[in-house]
Amino acid sequence: MTLRRLTVATSQPYEVVLGHGALAEITALVPADAQRVALVHSPHMADLAARVQDSLADKQVLLVASPDGEQAKTIEFVARTWDQLGEAGFTRSDLVIGIGGGATTDVAGYIAASWLRGIRFITVPTTILAMVDAAVGGKTGINVLAGKNLVGAFHEPIGVVCELSVLATLPAREISGGLAEVVKCGFIADPSILDDVEIRTTEAMDPKSDLLADLIMRGIAVKAETVARDLKETGADGTIGREALNYGHTLGHAIERFEKYTIRHGEAISVGMVFAAELAQRAGFMDEELLARHRSVLALVGLPIAWTGGSFDDMLAAMRLDKKSRGSQLRFVILDGLGATKILAGPDEQLLRDSFASISGN
Repeated sequence: MTLRRLTVATSQPYEVVLGHGALAEITALVPADAQRVALVHSPHMADLAARVQDSLADKQVLLVASPDGEQAKTIEFVARTWDQLGEAGFTRSDLVIGIGGGATTDVAGYIAASWLRGIRFITVPTTILAMVDAAVGGKTGINVLAGKNLVGAFHEPIGVVCELSVLATLPAREISGGLAEVVKCGFIADPSILDDVEIRTTEAMDPKSDLLADLIMRGIAVKAETVARDLKETGADGTIGREALNYGHTLGHAIERFEKYTIRHGEAISVGMVFAAELAQRAGFMDEELLARHRSVLALVGLPIAWTGGSFDDMLAAMRLDKKSRGSQLRFVILDGLGATKILAGPDEQLLRDSFASISGN
């Protein structure tokens, strides 16, 4: 398979490289003036990190194994890593590389953003979720007791390397979870993604298929185009801007926090998208057919479309901490038709209750 390339055209453009054999691109991406490289890797990616270390024989390499999943996104882990960078003498010309899923690339990016007020970093996402969502766009962050990703910084990578061979090592549930973000891109911007997932489902879920590679790249393209217009989520061009990428995330993040991050991000976001669709339909912006399509396409790839873990009051309190909230007003990304996103601000609480009941049974 030929390597696929896409430029994220922000003020400091960088390239996303995707394919089997993409890992070899890292050597060329590492700047010549970088003497030290910190490889922040998930515990499952130690072998991949060792391969990257071997390719950087002319650099001083610091291997930093992160805790697994969202447990990596804590100030305690960040502080320990800061101490290691200090002991190793990392300067502003040095580099951080994040190797792993979305949690690892998020925290690696935050470490890079905060060390000496910002040093360069490269992301090597190793899950579909990380490739489509976390690795592109420069959002870095950690979790705190109040909620997910409430502490962070916008700090763009200098390159993103998506090595597709690692997908073959993932369990089926991880493939499904990653496809949640791909399907999201279909609903908010590129409906052809939905068509391919519905018609060619088996291929779409095959980690070795050309179709899955294509779907991942199309998802990345949606995000790249969006962040190029609105990197810091200001909506300054008069559109919903980058907030569109948060479709399904308001309830999804609340579920993740309630479940203490034991539920996969994609599974929580899947339920969140169905909730957002129910809300849009009740508010008069979506027809029954598009609502039904949410349930059918997400279920088709093995994702949950309902959740019974917590009460509406629990979720309402958690959603009020969402980053899109303004003052005391809740704001939801919804669809005003397929591919057309908008913000629904301050919806009536009964609408929220009824929409939650439709996905929870309570």
